[in-house]
Amino acid sequence: MAVPGPLQGQSILVTRPGDQNVAQCQLIESLGGTAISLPLLCLEAVTDDSELYSALKHCLLDLDLYAKVIFVSPNAARLGAEKIDDYWPQRPVGIDWIGIGQQTTQQLQALGFDAWCCAEGYDSETLLATPQMQQVEDQRILILRGDGGRDLMRDTLTVRGAKVDYGTVYYRRCPSYSEQTLKQKLVDAAPSALLITSGEGLTNLQTLISGHLAGRFQTLYHTLLVVPSKRIAQIAENLGYQQIKVASGPDDYSMVRAILPEMDWNSWHDKQI
Repeated sequence: MAVPGPLQGQSILVTRPGDQNVAQCQLIESLGGTAISLPLLCLEAVTDDSELYSALKHCLLDLDLYAKVIFVSPNAARLGAEKIDDYWPQRPVGIDWIGIGQQTTQQLQALGFDAWCCAEGYDSETLLATPQMQQVEDQRILILRGDGGRDLMRDTLTVRGAKVDYGTVYYRRCPSYSEQTLKQKLVDAAPSALLITSGEGLTNLQTLISGHLAGRFQTLYHTLLVVPSKRIAQIAENLGYQQIKVASGPDDYSMVRAILPEMDWNSWHDKQI
């Protein structure tokens, strides 16, 4: 007889963009829970007719002049690699390819880049603290990312003497949902936990529920909210969330595992072996 999973009877809101939530949903289902998919971010690749394409093209044509290229997310890695390959069928040598976080770096390595990341941590602060990012005076550095976002990486490296450019490879949009869909997934389904991996996802959720009789969504602020960093936890606290837990990382495994006490997880895991 199969051992009931530790998430038996729980409904978990999964908010990663588009198809990127599939693996997290599958993990939740494998642990006996019910996954509720509600992406809180839409991604659109920058195309030839996009407003930001001209600056991106200029950076890519000069790619061999950069000492370092930093990819800020798995999406930046995937879409950035596509753009690089459009202009460089044979990639230039001598560039330090860097991913922020292990997922980003694994994506780069799968695409054939000899990329590295900080062994500990998964954010800009951690990367900036590494020895490799200290002596960057007079280096040209390219940051491939989505539109908007924090300027911490660029500002810090600029202070350290580097010349830093942005290459925007995708746009981030707030999705649109009907009031009926939001009510069905956020109220009727009564999620026992929310998994949100970005501050933008949190603010998009706020925008969505504020536009549809926000009063009926008040229970969300008392639902367990799992986030991947103290920075995002602070955003959640400012928005009024009462039960916030910081996972050990933004990956699917860490986010889902944070829902349960360690003893429950280990007990279930031991029975599967």
